[in-house]
Amino acid sequence: MLKLQTMVGAVVVSLLLLGSSGCSSDPADRVLAYPESARSDHVDEYHGVEVADPYRWLEALDADETATWVEAQNELSRPYLAANASREGIVDRITELWNYERLDPPVKQGGRYFFERNDGLQNHDILYTATSLDADADDARVLIDPNTFRDDGTVSLGGTSIGPDGRYIAYGMSDGGSDWRTWKVRDVETGEDLDDELRFIKFNSPSWAPDGESFYYSRYPEGADGQGDGSATVAIYRHEIGAAQDDDILVYRVPGDTRQNPYATVTDDGRFLVVRISEGSLANAIAYRPFDQPDAALEPLLDEWDATYTLVGSRGDTLYFRTTNGAPRGRLIGVDVGQPDPASWTEVVAESDDTLQSVGHIGGHFVARYLHDAHARVAVHDEGGALVREVELPGIGSAGGFGGEPDDSETFYSFTGFTTPPTIYRYDVATGESSLFREPDVAIDLGAFETTQVFYASTDGTQIPMFVTAQKGIELDGSRPTLLYGYGGFNISLTPGFNVARLVWLEMGGVLAIPNLRGGGEYGEAWHLAGTKLQKQNVFDDFIAAAEWLIAEGYTSTPRLAIQGGSNGGLLVGAVMTQRPDLFGAALPAVGVMDMLRYHTPSANARNWSTDYGLSENADEFEAQLAYSPYHNLTEGVCYPPTLVTTADHDDRVVPWHSFKFGAALQHAQGCANPVLVRVETRAGHGAGTPTWMRIEALADQWTFLASALGL
Repeated sequence: MLKLQTMVGAVVVSLLLLGSSGCSSDPADRVLAYPESARSDHVDEYHGVEVADPYRWLEALDADETATWVEAQNELSRPYLAANASREGIVDRITELWNYERLDPPVKQGGRYFFERNDGLQNHDILYTATSLDADADDARVLIDPNTFRDDGTVSLGGTSIGPDGRYIAYGMSDGGSDWRTWKVRDVETGEDLDDELRFIKFNSPSWAPDGESFYYSRYPEGADGQGDGSATVAIYRHEIGAAQDDDILVYRVPGDTRQNPYATVTDDGRFLVVRISEGSLANAIAYRPFDQPDAALEPLLDEWDATYTLVGSRGDTLYFRTTNGAPRGRLIGVDVGQPDPASWTEVVAESDDTLQSVGHIGGHFVARYLHDAHARVAVHDEGGALVREVELPGIGSAGGFGGEPDDSETFYSFTGFTTPPTIYRYDVATGESSLFREPDVAIDLGAFETTQVFYASTDGTQIPMFVTAQKGIELDGSRPTLLYGYGGFNISLTPGFNVARLVWLEMGGVLAIPNLRGGGEYGEAWHLAGTKLQKQNVFDDFIAAAEWLIAEGYTSTPRLAIQGGSNGGLLVGAVMTQRPDLFGAALPAVGVMDMLRYHTPSANARNWSTDYGLSENADEFEAQLAYSPYHNLTEGVCYPPTLVTTADHDDRVVPWHSFKFGAALQHAQGCANPVLVRVETRAGHGAGTPTWMRIEALADQWTFLASALGL
């Protein structure tokens, strides 16, 4: 047992003003006396290399010492941020712009429409149902209002699944931002909950049987503490409406000691139960069985683990999959269950120069959503694969929605951009006509801003696209406060999207820059792999090159340049600020993966990130991880930029000890007066389900910190 020094509960703040570069003379900028963070002599050995881990004790999230440390950090960061005179105005303006009606694209099931709506400042969107969406229809009614779950809004709606006849809806509830969901079943007609309650579930939604009286779902085993055991793998169960969870029928568990997780989907026509078996993000397997043979064993269909396969739909004995097999940017194939060998596959939609994001099977057509240089393109094909038409989108942005059934004649989609709020369109699949369904009204002149897309060279010469949004007609004299946001991982693409907090940043005179780094999915599998494992440094090089380009082109300068990212993006910020502390004026790492040698230890889910990160158990991957791991690359006495580290106590995806350890190490290493703050949100998780009031407060703190650090 490590001996810990006595924690200092009270925080003493010196009144000396900062005079270092990157900081202003704002009264909130002061030399700080940080809470004491005890340093132990803990050392681990990896492949003959000794690695110090002085803050290992902060991994004990339930320990009294950790709780005292968190309280002391908040007692420093909260008053520091609240003392800034600009904060109140920032809160007011974010709140004012946030207060506009928002709607998600409606979906139709069992003759009814279902859609989520927020009137502006509600903590969570409300789920409505209606039999008609005509302008004069008045039968829309509230089906599920998550704002009633808990007074402070910290219990949220965590997913829905509507039965095929629209009679029942299963819905998940997340407590305090946790990835764990408790699922219930509601009668759509009466609006009343049934007795059903399902636990130990995350990362999947139920798939209904054709009769609408049962569904399939995947769950973790119950642990000794009565909670879900996230260190294990899931198994598929069938739940009958009205039955207790203990009576649910085990359908499938991957045999042996494995990290493979199975998830079930019933095809739209009810003919097949299709099981996706996953481990990581680079490849998966598919098994199936005829739905009318519930006692039959699952048959392997695609089991080479050579690519990703995502079920799109079915027609007769043919199952359609979006796949990277033979197509790094994606293609659509048809697989006859009677002839599953690759030689018998049908290529329905071939790979193109654009990246295939998703495919919907709607109204006898395949609606394919692509990324063209990180912005949306949508194409409609007939069931034979022939191109019918391109969907005419309003401009450069992102398109979502296009949900529905193979027999539906209509679907709905949203279009959004950095200066375009999410606008909903109704789409006639047969005619190709798009008609405006709902357009938000935001209290700002959006025409005052513009987005341009640029391309710049990374360290190795690779051309990287980047979106730059700013007020029209800005002078490129190097004076603009600029926010550089990035992610770069897990095949996730950063596409144009609307964010009112970013509009406030633009109103403050700021510039927003979002590069599409390697590791993401903007250009398909090869682009993703170029930012993983031994190639992970490419992501950091791309981001650093973006910062250097912005400075060289006259948008900003180091004292006015802030960097921001969350989760894998938090790792990005932590890595580049340790590699180039001289380049940035402020840093906002959020819920980041900061200890690359131990990220995989809390849960089976985290270990599955190894397809991007590798594992410290492997010598070559350990060497690569150690070279960039933010926690391990802080050097005592170096002047790091002003930094606000944010995390949440209920984050069970990227556990908060990553941020705790990094924050403690950064405060210890800081070689100048630039502030290092750790802000820990309570009753919040990785981000999803966070109530509106809490999001506004967190964003206001970040903008306030930047206003001080960059001298706005």
